Amino acid sequence: MATGELNRVEVDPSTLPVGAAVTNSGRVSVARMHAPHAPSLPFTPVQLATLDEALTLASRTTGLDFSVYLGALGSDSRARAEELHAATPRPAHAVLVAVSPGERVVEVVTGEESHRRLADRGAKLAVMSMVASFKEGDLAGGLLSGLRMLADQAGRPAR
Repeated sequence: MATGELNRVEVDPSTLPVGAAVTNSGRVSVARMHAPHAPSLPFTPVQLATLDEALTLASRTTGLDFSVYLGALGSDSRARAEELHAATPRPAHAVLVAVSPGERVVEVVTGEESHRRLADRGAKLAVMSMVASFKEGDLAGGLLSGLRMLADQAGRPAR
């Protein structure tokens, strides 16, 4: 076969799958449905289980209600985080860690009782630790580290 010569193979159009056709040049053209990829989730199932375990352990050991919010907080992030905190079952005993990766915002909101046991300085250190992990692309690790630090700062409930 010389350069430029094509080896044509005759294709029976009745044997082609749905969406395929033989063009005038003899080439088979196939149309396929484009299926967009499902949006990726921020955590793997293992990371979710680990975060759930960390939240449970922090709440159990301190007697405070720890929770994490991940999502947009809007232009007044503090006010939105305080709204979310107020919606918890026991706001006075709650600690909310609100993270908005797209807005690069982290808010820690405490209630009356939880604020007594968790100093602002301790919360700031936990936020700094979380932000350091977030900058490295480790969202789950940052949250785990922050939760552990907050629980350590709060300590065990007084008997």
